[in-house]
Amino acid sequence: MRIVTTLPSATEIVAALGLEPVGVSHECDYPPQVRNIPSITRSRIDADASSEDIDAQVLEAAAEDGVYDIDVETLDALEPELVVTQGMCDVCAVDEVVIERALEGIAAEPTVLTTDPHTVNDVLEDVKRVGRAAGVESRAETVVTGLEARLETVREQTVDIPSAERPRVAIFDWTEPAMIAGHWTAELVSWAGGSYGLADVGERSRPREWEEIVAYDPEIIVIAPCGFDLEQTARNCSDLTGRDGWSELSAVREGRVWALDGNHYCNRPGPRLVDTCEVLAQIIQPDRFDGESDETIAVPLADLSGRLEA
Repeated sequence: MRIVTTLPSATEIVAALGLEPVGVSHECDYPPQVRNIPSITRSRIDADASSEDIDAQVLEAAAEDGVYDIDVETLDALEPELVVTQGMCDVCAVDEVVIERALEGIAAEPTVLTTDPHTVNDVLEDVKRVGRAAGVESRAETVVTGLEARLETVREQTVDIPSAERPRVAIFDWTEPAMIAGHWTAELVSWAGGSYGLADVGERSRPREWEEIVAYDPEIIVIAPCGFDLEQTARNCSDLTGRDGWSELSAVREGRVWALDGNHYCNRPGPRLVDTCEVLAQIIQPDRFDGESDETIAVPLADLSGRLEA
């Protein structure tokens, strides 16, 4: 089947099912070989700018022609039979409205599958939905069973931890303005042995008043901006570390502040959310989860800053 994906998580789902799309978005980068697949999207945003500048660019673009363009000519030439897009966020990736408009200009009449996940179960159901649409339903069930087994392995090691003994966790998915990660994040933190008191399961990510975060006084902080790798996170972390009261937070005083690759993991609703859960478990409950952490995914903020300076 000729499949086009318009966001990285959809590309990862398709790849996990043993399929290869004929077209992807400009942001799709995993598995690595998808970088050689034709891209059908372009962004009007300078992704290398600071978090504050990106936020301003997004607001300006959203008020005008939108954040993304579709290369309709390339899309037409690919003759897609299935297009996997999303309806969750028109800032993070091309959404269904933009795709529907682009499809009016091509000869093919593909099926459009829109993902809109807000919980881990939603993500797993999307794997099954894509599998059914692509004609590999049995394979999708096998993939989901494997992902669920890995999540259960984490849950089994934390289920006995009383609420009072679970550290307060805050995960930032943007630094200026300061935004607390929502959607599936509360589930991942809970399964990993922490307490996530700033957002409920399924709640959208949104800006928060700094005073609210200071009052919560997180014991563990994970900085994982949407779309940022570790290096770009390091360049923007002063948005948080320079704020009044930062040095008095429990997580900072105890040296439990981490940077995590939010682009590939925490903020990408595909199969690697399971990897995110496993990494968070090592961060939140290191005594229960032995083994070396993967420094390409997450590192203590102090170590990251030092590594870049070197």
